[in-house]
Amino acid sequence: QVQLVESGGGLVQAGGSLRLSCAASGRTFSSYAMGWFRQAPGKERESVAAIGLRGGSTLYADSVNDRFTISRDNAKRTVELQMNGLKPEDTAIYYCAAGPFLSLGDSYTYWGQGTQVTVSS
Repeated sequence: QVQLVESGGGLVQAGGSLRLSCAASGRTFSSYAMGWFRQAPGKERESVAAIGLRGGSTLYADSVNDRFTISRDNAKRTVELQMNGLKPEDTAIYYCAAGPFLSLGDSYTYWGQGTQVTVSS
């Protein structure tokens, strides 16, 4: 089992940057693909980015491609999301998740509690 705790959210002006971090418990972190998702008020949860077991493979939603970068450190059991060029439409609760394979779909098993990101115009 994996427990996930996100941090790094906050309030930022449009065009600014934030770096989200997700810390995982358990010694099997490197066995899981990791993903970042977000959910804005009144909207369905959507995938943002995902990274494979060793970090060599990544996937991004079209809406964040070229602005967001996902990375992981298996030794530290962390996954991060660097967000640049933030837009008001990026405002949401951001969740990290762990799952059996790299995907932008609904294949993730373990979820964190989320961290709020608010981008002001």
